[in-house]
Amino acid sequence: SLCVSLSVIIVKSTGSTMMASRALCRVSLRAVERPVVPATRAYSTDTFEFETKPCSAHKIDAPPTLVTTTKDECWNFLEKMMTIRRMETAAGELYRAKQIRGFCHLYSGQEACCVGMTSALDGDDGIVNAYRVHGWAYCMGVSVKAVIGELLGNSSGCSNGKGGSMHMYTEKLYGGNGIVGAQVPLGAGVAWANKYLGKRNIGIALYGDGASNQGQNFEAYNIAKLWDLPCVFVCENNKYGMGTSAERSSASTEYYTRGDYIPGLRVDAMDVLAVKNATTYAREYAIDNGPIVLEMETYRYNGHSMSDPDTTYRSRDDIQTMRKTNDPILNLKAKMVEAGFATEAELKKYEKDIRKKVDAEVQAAQAAAPTDMADLVNHIYVGEKLKGIRGCDITVSYDQA
Repeated sequence: SLCVSLSVIIVKSTGSTMMASRALCRVSLRAVERPVVPATRAYSTDTFEFETKPCSAHKIDAPPTLVTTTKDECWNFLEKMMTIRRMETAAGELYRAKQIRGFCHLYSGQEACCVGMTSALDGDDGIVNAYRVHGWAYCMGVSVKAVIGELLGNSSGCSNGKGGSMHMYTEKLYGGNGIVGAQVPLGAGVAWANKYLGKRNIGIALYGDGASNQGQNFEAYNIAKLWDLPCVFVCENNKYGMGTSAERSSASTEYYTRGDYIPGLRVDAMDVLAVKNATTYAREYAIDNGPIVLEMETYRYNGHSMSDPDTTYRSRDDIQTMRKTNDPILNLKAKMVEAGFATEAELKKYEKDIRKKVDAEVQAAQAAAPTDMADLVNHIYVGEKLKGIRGCDITVSYDQA
């Protein structure tokens, strides 16, 4: 029997349509202590080359370390990372004000992962993520208002307020999944669908270091390699699971080697340019050769979730040291100044503009109406109208219209 759960694919007779079921900064400019080593000083042009940290490689040659970027690309990356940082700061404030309830997993510190990876993808590549998904949803086209609205549980949310922090979707973002590691086989299923349909696209299965020891990961590795599926397995290693460091939970923390017979790369995921470079390389490999594992070495600034006091397994000094010396936004700012793409004054003004823009969208989300009851009880079964649907209050029930 096949011991792996692949996503259910329904293909219309045209073979061209895949339908998948869906549930429906403040950042200051400070000196970065890690040195930026430019290969050239092209101040008079809009392109620049940087030397990135070499990837550690397993059963594959590492990608080149010299990357070329442009002024427009850097400003685009900065805008997205600053927006996500400010959005997550606002989400944390709303949670502490008790306007956001339930689970809330913030992405602050890891912005270079989603921004760098999505910049290297084709529009038809599919992504399946775990529950730290706010930044990914934004990069896949969900507005700040729709992300915050979803956290608030109202009608402006991208899932109409019914999914919350862990369940955000777009046409090619198949969640946001709440069960630890369960999304990894789904990512292999997306890759299988692309191969079945003859498309030169990949499926990306994201998970954290805390989920890396789940059995379904290895089942997905196996079937992906057996069938040479164009799947990129991505471990976002932010160093800590739920209250536990990676070293205490994993006998081997070299997550990029965990695929054994599948090649892998460890990437400096505090550098958005290195992330894009490695993702481009991995995508091309997966399409032509089959699965690959990427370990994105990153860091989270907040607790596992908002309910995690984040004081028992690391110190405040550890977090502050990382913020000062290896923050992904500060790293990119330093590169932009080095390349002549921006001045410190321009970057400070830009940050203020981003903050105003994000805050305006947050306010719009707060002002949105509650999700209509008729919508709250919808999307339970297809083609069947239910009666007597109830929530927490057993004395009140609703019928589907």
